[in-house]
Amino acid sequence: MWGTQMKATRLAAVAAAALALGACDLSVENPGPIPDAELNTAGAMPALVNGMSADLSVAVDLMARYGSVLADELAHSGNYAAEGYFYRGVIPPENVNDVWGDMQRARWVAEHGIDRLKEVLGSGFESSPLAIRANLYAGYANRLLGENVCDAVIDGGPKQPYTEHFTRAEAYFTEALRLAQAQGNTALANAALAGRAQVRADLGNWDGAAQDAALVPTSYHFDAIFSTNTERENNTLAYETQTRREYTVYNTQWAQNSNKDPRVPWDTVKTSAGKIQTGQDGKTPFFRQMKYKGLDAEIPLAKGTEMLLIRAEAALRKGDVPGAVELINQERTAYGLAPASAATLEEAWPLLQKERGAVTWLEARRFGDLRRWFAASGPEKNNFLQGRATCVPISDEEMHSNPNLGG
Repeated sequence: MWGTQMKATRLAAVAAAALALGACDLSVENPGPIPDAELNTAGAMPALVNGMSADLSVAVDLMARYGSVLADELAHSGNYAAEGYFYRGVIPPENVNDVWGDMQRARWVAEHGIDRLKEVLGSGFESSPLAIRANLYAGYANRLLGENVCDAVIDGGPKQPYTEHFTRAEAYFTEALRLAQAQGNTALANAALAGRAQVRADLGNWDGAAQDAALVPTSYHFDAIFSTNTERENNTLAYETQTRREYTVYNTQWAQNSNKDPRVPWDTVKTSAGKIQTGQDGKTPFFRQMKYKGLDAEIPLAKGTEMLLIRAEAALRKGDVPGAVELINQERTAYGLAPASAATLEEAWPLLQKERGAVTWLEARRFGDLRRWFAASGPEKNNFLQGRATCVPISDEEMHSNPNLGG
């Protein structure tokens, strides 16, 4: 009886609530996705360009991680399967879906974002700093691809030579430079000159590269930006080497540097028993990189000290050893290091290559440098990549989704 009364009471309450709610209009109209055209307002353009910057940072971060073990920067000391392959010099296409996608996204968003900027800003495009930045991000995204991939694939098109990315990058940097000079923006003009010097060197235009590089101050740097706001904005190389122990300086050329080169900072971590901490794999000694200590640590895209080394390499290619060594020592002085010496090309090339490795350490640059030197002949030949993969192949996902690749 009591249960029946309780049930009747509940039903009455529900009915009363339904009547009360019936007096109110609680209907909600789902507006659906925001139409793309509604984003074509001047007020949305700063967010668009910030998105280009964010996508580039994500791509640079992952390539810096993978490139560190593909090159001679860090050793693998963890449990990740992909990095295990990369450290052995093997790059399966199915293991680069993420980095291929990130690099291509950074390029696509910047390139197509420039078209939208032009459409939305109209005549204001020429006077907007956003236009400079967008062209810079397109240039650096293409440079990142060109220095690391085996083949260029543009927006679902056919396979092209990887140098297509350098050609595109040079055009974007040239446009960024034009806009920056017209607007009197010296900082971004230097970013454009530095980027163009990099890709002109990649294209073998060493005179042009040296001319651009000579205009960039030694103290200048232009960085990929990171933040602790969200996980996507983190510098994951810092996470994997500070919070986790997936990568180690142990068993690399830099571990032999007892003076702890300020360009390649690292330390050791001790257990409570006073022994060297092992990596995440439980066996490899963990020597911790200290270049990127926080999740918001910036990764340089270009630096004035690298520009000195571009000029030094250009000099070596002309057989000018004294000129090259002088430029190398200008770079070393900037870091508070004693001068180096080399009397012959056979001595100068290894010096240049190690100096460049130190200056661009963990900046997603070394793999591309080693590829370039491996393909060369003469005293600049570097054989680190002998028997190893020399570039990132077209990803498995791209191969299967792009009809122009037989997918």
